[in-house]
Amino acid sequence: MLGLILLADAIVGLGASIGAAIAAIGAGIGIGKIGGSAMEAIARQPESAGEIRSNMIVIAALVEGVALFAIIICILALFV
Repeated sequence: MLGLILLADAIVGLGASIGAAIAAIGAGIGIGKIGGSAMEAIARQPESAGEIRSNMIVIAALVEGVALFAIIICILALFV
């Protein structure tokens, strides 16, 4: 019986680790796309670089926030 409980704890830990990794990878891909699109937009319209840059920073912060929440939920799954 104890072995079964330890196995279940290990599976929960593995699932939480995989979930956190997917959240981090997704955030990295999202911010990369945001940055690339912003650079293309600035190259097309250099006069609006300030507005594009500020919008890019806000959107990148929102993506990071969602990734942080996902990682926190994965960590909480280990302890609940």
